Amino acid sequence: MEAVSVYSWGATFVGCAIWEYESMRSHALNMLKKPIKFFRRQAEYGLDKSNKLSKEVTKWWNSLTTGQKVFGPICALNILVFAAWRIPRLHPFMLNYFASNPASPHQCLPMLLSSFSHYSGFHLLANMYVLHSFSTGAVYSLGKEQFTALYLSAGVISSFTSYFYKILRKQPGLSLGASGSIMAILAYVCMQYPETQLGIILLPFITFSAGTAIKFIVGLDAAGVLMGWKFFDHAAHLGGAATGICWALYGNKYVWPQREPIVSYWHQVRGSIK
Repeated sequence: MEAVSVYSWGATFVGCAIWEYESMRSHALNMLKKPIKFFRRQAEYGLDKSNKLSKEVTKWWNSLTTGQKVFGPICALNILVFAAWRIPRLHPFMLNYFASNPASPHQCLPMLLSSFSHYSGFHLLANMYVLHSFSTGAVYSLGKEQFTALYLSAGVISSFTSYFYKILRKQPGLSLGASGSIMAILAYVCMQYPETQLGIILLPFITFSAGTAIKFIVGLDAAGVLMGWKFFDHAAHLGGAATGICWALYGNKYVWPQREPIVSYWHQVRGSIK
């Protein structure tokens, strides 16, 4: 199972490194083609009356921050998976691939896919609210590719932590939800900006620093693990938080730069920009 976890984490890291390379390559090609596009637009001006809805959607999308553009697809995927849980005939498939379970014959994909899976509408709403609140700051600090690598890696690591805890305590059961990945993002932001003031939605008069918040959350989940609480998957939360903290301390400096050999190899396979 540990090998499966390492394989899954490695796949997310490699995929995001290649994505960053492709984004940079696409940007370079677009810059080279800009003069051609300019003259083409001038020639076609007034002839193409494409539908206004498409233009409005494009205008709205371009007005979003990079963090919001990353949050949008993640939120949409979570909503689609939530909708799939509402279809009874899909339940066997969803249980096999969108819920992590140490007793399942499928171990690799559920570690990742379960982090996009919610059965409860309230669980989905709460997780997406927290992710939306912290994604902009995290993407600004990390960039969209490194953010995605952290988010997906934390999903795998939190699932593995949950597996390990259930096996240790002999408590089989299903786990699903984006909480592990979101805990990593939350922990990263709190570590990077510990003096940022946070608050509670229903109690806006209560504020506390981000550094205090992450200490309290980690302490609460550690107590949940030690005392065997079952209200949340506290082990998965701890796994996600540990990933975010480690990434803030070491990942950006020591792990992400190691993508260079991957990018160089991909560049050779794909071919140089032409």
